[in-house]
Amino acid sequence: MVTEPLILGIESSCDETGVGIVRGTELLANAVASSVEEHVRFGGVVPEVASRAHLEAMVPTLEQAYAEAGVRVEDVDAIAVTCGPGLTGALLVGIAAAKALALAHDKPLYGINHLVAHVAVDQLEHGRFSGPTAALLVSGGHTSLLMVNDITDDVRLIGETIDDAAGEAFDKVARLLGLPYPGGPHIDRVAREGDPTAIAFPRGLTGGRDMEKHRHDFSFSGLKSAVARHVQHEERMKRELPVADVAASFQDAVCDVLTRKTIAACKANGAETLIIGGGVAANGRLRTFIEDRAGATGIEVRVPRPGLCTDNGAMVAALGAELVRKGHKPSSLDLPADSSMPVTQVYAA
Repeated sequence: MVTEPLILGIESSCDETGVGIVRGTELLANAVASSVEEHVRFGGVVPEVASRAHLEAMVPTLEQAYAEAGVRVEDVDAIAVTCGPGLTGALLVGIAAAKALALAHDKPLYGINHLVAHVAVDQLEHGRFSGPTAALLVSGGHTSLLMVNDITDDVRLIGETIDDAAGEAFDKVARLLGLPYPGGPHIDRVAREGDPTAIAFPRGLTGGRDMEKHRHDFSFSGLKSAVARHVQHEERMKRELPVADVAASFQDAVCDVLTRKTIAACKANGAETLIIGGGVAANGRLRTFIEDRAGATGIEVRVPRPGLCTDNGAMVAALGAELVRKGHKPSSLDLPADSSMPVTQVYAA
C-alpha cells in the first residue's frame, strides 16, 4: 500500500497567514491568522500592514498547525508555499519561512500557484476529481474561469475579468452603501432583506458584440458605476436609499453573470464537473444560482466549505500533495515571489 504524502502548506499572498497540513486528500490541520481587522479603517488591504502582520503571525500559526495535526516539521515529506500571484511583500514572508524550514530540515520545497490551489483544496472536501473539470475562481483580486484536465500540469484559462474582480466590486459597492469592509459578507447579509428585482442593474459583457469578443470574460466596473449613479440620484432627490434593495439587485446582477457565463463555458468545453473557489464562493446567493442552473443541465457542482474557500494553508498543502504524489520535481531554493504568476503555471519548477 502506497502511503499518501504528508505536506506542510504555507499561504501569505494577501491578508491571511495560513498554515495547513494534509496527508494526501486528508486534512489534518488548517490554522489561519487574519489581519483583516487591521485593514478595516483603510477600506481595503494595505500591503505594508499585511506584510508586517504575516511576520508577527507566522511562527504562532505554524505552531498551532503542528499542534492540531499532532506532527512536527521533521515528519513532513515536503513543504509547499504560495509564490504567486499576490502582494509581493506578503508573498516574501511566507516564502522566506518555507525556505528556512526546508533548508533547516532538508525537505523538498514546492512554490505553489495560489489560484490553482483554490481548485485543489476541493479534493480535501470531496475527494479527487477526474476528467474535464471547470473551475470558477471568485475573490477580491481574481475572477477566472479555468478548464482543469490535470491539477498538476494541465490548467487552461478560458475567461477572466477585464477590469474589477467580483470581490473588488462587492467591496466598492459596500462602501457606496455605507457597509463595512470587507463588503462581500455584509452585502450578502443585507441583501436577504431586499428585493433583487427592485433595480435593473446592467449585466456586463452579455450583449451581442461583447459575447462575440468576450464570450467567457467578465466585467463589473460598469455595474459598480451604475450603483454609484443610482445612489447619487437618490441623494439628489433627497430620498432615503433602500440599501437592502440596492444590495440585493447588485448581488443578483453579479451572480447572474457569473453563473450564466460559467454554465455556458462548461457546455462549450464538455465539463461535467464544476468547482467553485475563492472567497466569494461563500456567498449564499451565488451558491443558489449556480446549483439551480447547473442542476438543470446535469453538471455536478463541488463547492468547498466556507473555511476552505477563503485563503488558507490547507489549499497550498493540497496542491503540494498532488505534485509530490505524481512525482514532480521540487522548486529551487532560490524560488522568487511572482506577484503576477499566470494561472497556467501550476508551480515554480
